[in-house]
Amino acid sequence: MKKFTTALALVAVMFAAPAFATSHREAPEVTPAGGCEAAAAEKKLAGAAKTSFLKKCNRNAPKSECDTKAAEKKLAGAAKTSFLKKCNADSAAMAASGAASAGK
Repeated sequence: MKKFTTALALVAVMFAAPAFATSHREAPEVTPAGGCEAAAAEKKLAGAAKTSFLKKCNRNAPKSECDTKAAEKKLAGAAKTSFLKKCNADSAAMAASGAASAGK
């Protein structure tokens, strides 16, 4: 009787696990224009929930042009940090000069 009960419980778990896994999948988050911080503020998250949300959101966030270039060059560590800092500064400067010339 004990073996039958154990086998029955095992079968029940085998059939329940896939059904639970498919019914509780999370839809991919689409962040608003303000980014992950704005989405967390909109949802009024704080503490560990906010940290977890931001970690997942930033992982799924679309990559910037500079991030894509760094990945193509296979940069890592300090070299990647330096490259991203310079690339982001250059793109910000280009955007500012483009806005200034558009105002003339």
